[in-house]
Amino acid sequence: MADLSIDFAGIKSPNPFWLASAPPTNTGYQVQRAFEAGWGGAVWKTLGEPVINTSARFAAVHFGGQRVAGFNNIELITDRPLEVNLKEIYETKRRFPDHTIIASLMVEPKREKWHEIVKRVEAIGVDGLELNFGCPHGMAERGMGAASGQQPDLVQAQTAWVKEVATTPVIVKLTPNITDITVVARHAVKGGADAISLINTINSLAGVDIHSWNTIPNVGGQGAHGGYCGPAVKPIALSMVAECARDREVGVPISGIGGISTWQDVVEFMLMGSTGIQVCTAVMHHGFRIVEEMIDGLNHYLDEKGLASVTELIGKSVPRYSNWGDLDLNYQVVARINEENCINCNKCHIACEDASHQCIDMLTNAEGKAILQVREEDCVGCNLCSIVCPADGAIDMIALEGGAAPMSWNQRSRIISGVNGSYSEAEVG
Repeated sequence: MADLSIDFAGIKSPNPFWLASAPPTNTGYQVQRAFEAGWGGAVWKTLGEPVINTSARFAAVHFGGQRVAGFNNIELITDRPLEVNLKEIYETKRRFPDHTIIASLMVEPKREKWHEIVKRVEAIGVDGLELNFGCPHGMAERGMGAASGQQPDLVQAQTAWVKEVATTPVIVKLTPNITDITVVARHAVKGGADAISLINTINSLAGVDIHSWNTIPNVGGQGAHGGYCGPAVKPIALSMVAECARDREVGVPISGIGGISTWQDVVEFMLMGSTGIQVCTAVMHHGFRIVEEMIDGLNHYLDEKGLASVTELIGKSVPRYSNWGDLDLNYQVVARINEENCINCNKCHIACEDASHQCIDMLTNAEGKAILQVREEDCVGCNLCSIVCPADGAIDMIALEGGAAPMSWNQRSRIISGVNGSYSEAEVG
């Protein structure tokens, strides 16, 4: 069995599975139950001046028969006194000394406020700090959360203030509600961040009740934007993790967050540069015990790959993630339909005819059976037919051999402008 332990910016953890700062880490009771279930670490629900939370506060987006494809919340940071939280953190760490406890913090952007809370929290023995610069609602209106996280200079300054007094590793949690997440990540590192975590929730409105006309959720008939998370945000989170992982000016460990609910998700995030991961929505949907299946699945996967440690996954796919301008424009794939697996639902034909390149013909074979066939000379390899096809093995995307030499848009542009390289006119196109 492979070694699942990680070293995250100097923080030791028995496995990469951490609970994110959220409702599942609100109390010592919950975090202790999570550790008993197998979670390696927990980021305690954000500490600061206690708030008053609303009722109601959660909503979900159900899609295509799947419950909680997306999750929306307007809940804020802890609504319990700091002293109570600190007492429970101390007791939990004493009971589970080998498990990781990270304190998530949020205060006003003032040096003395950061110094005060950091000293109080570190005094009770946490393994690290996570600065919450991501919450998009409620706290942002008070100048904290995403309001801080959207200002690179302020992220840098606040991180530096924390580093002035912190004795444990400092993780900066980034907001996705920004144009270029790498800009803020770089400023966090300039401020002294030992690691980053991403993404926090995305600004959202879960929906509108078309009968009452109330927003979902609503508080006495009034609604507000909230934070969106769950499986639906995974592609956004994965992209932002990858952008930070390949940015040489960032260069610190990453804790991946966003839509993670299976061991396969964990592998994807680690391949794209995450040293560890954090989970919230999946636990709120299914409970702490989901970690058992995640651990088993990850163990079997590592064994199948012949890997001795989970850390061997970290960043292995990052070199394969590039810019559009560096992709080979001469690489070509085409769709091929396998008659024996085709169920003649015609979804591929409809999709190609109405939304792509009209290259799938409806024919009759020698036996008089209706078949679908791709005109490969007109196929652009867009993948749409294989995506909408409901029958496994009915459509394969085949790479064509013997085409023109590799040529990216950037290479083509340099050649056209006369900067190095020589290709024929046909190759340049």
